[in-house]
Amino acid sequence: MTKRLFKALLTSAVLGLGATAANAAECIAPANPGGGWDFTCRQIGKIMYDIGAVEQPVQVTNMAGAGGGLAYAHVVNERSDDADLMIAASSATTTRLAQNAFAGMTADQVRFVGAIGADPGVIVVAADSEYQTLGDLVDAIKASPGELAFAGGSAVGGFDHLKPLMVLQRAGVSDLTAVKYIGVDGGADAITQTVGGFTAAMSGDMSEVVGFLKSGDVRVLAVLTEERVPGFDDIPTAQEQGFDVVAVNWRGLYIPKDVSDDTFNMWAERLQMVADSDEWQEAMAANGLAPFTKVGGDFQSYVDEVVAEIRTMSQEIGVIQ
Repeated sequence: MTKRLFKALLTSAVLGLGATAANAAECIAPANPGGGWDFTCRQIGKIMYDIGAVEQPVQVTNMAGAGGGLAYAHVVNERSDDADLMIAASSATTTRLAQNAFAGMTADQVRFVGAIGADPGVIVVAADSEYQTLGDLVDAIKASPGELAFAGGSAVGGFDHLKPLMVLQRAGVSDLTAVKYIGVDGGADAITQTVGGFTAAMSGDMSEVVGFLKSGDVRVLAVLTEERVPGFDDIPTAQEQGFDVVAVNWRGLYIPKDVSDDTFNMWAERLQMVADSDEWQEAMAANGLAPFTKVGGDFQSYVDEVVAEIRTMSQEIGVIQ
């Protein structure tokens, strides 16, 4: 018995998933059970099997550590040619790669195969805010960039911080370091800061603001998607308002770099089958995800562009050198 097979069987037993036959697909969730990456592996893996995209149930392995960095290093260093492996990823993955948070590892050491759903980014103000449109808020910040602040649930340099900076960069703001940002512990705290008048706006994800929106505490000035979000059709996109920004917390997969193009295309086809299934539509609706389908080479190009943009912006605001 090879060490790899023994490890796979042991992991399967620990997780209570049962041993799978050789060559069964495996999905690594770079976190503990629960949360976005675990959801991605378990939902996509289950649906792949249910719709016949794979012949055997997908084994899920949880590998928490270093914000996804442990799993990334494991794949790059130990399983770079494993054709049966997929790994859950999200916008946090590309942000950390862009900011060199994975100890020098880079985005070109794996192959990003696709994303098939996303938690849309949003820019939110209090219900009684004077800013009625995203343009109103942007104009006010351009006039006095050091006076108005955003709140968000990520630390400085995290994705919630970068979302409004992307908008302001498109609007011609040259000194992004002048824009104030307050990082707090989660989206709910960021909304509290904004509703309480401590910040002008909140940057976060749609799932974080739905309850506050329904209660009438906030207004969403823009959703950072290519199209309006189903169920929230009255909220305009940033693109509609003249700011070419798409910033979503996508749910997707990468695979090892040294697999063949045929293997890459196989995983892309499997993921597209999931995206097209009724089962995935139901899973998105149940978990507050919006449609966001980029699969294959189209998604790899998108990742390359996002990593380059986030790296440049992170340098501009001093998060990295």
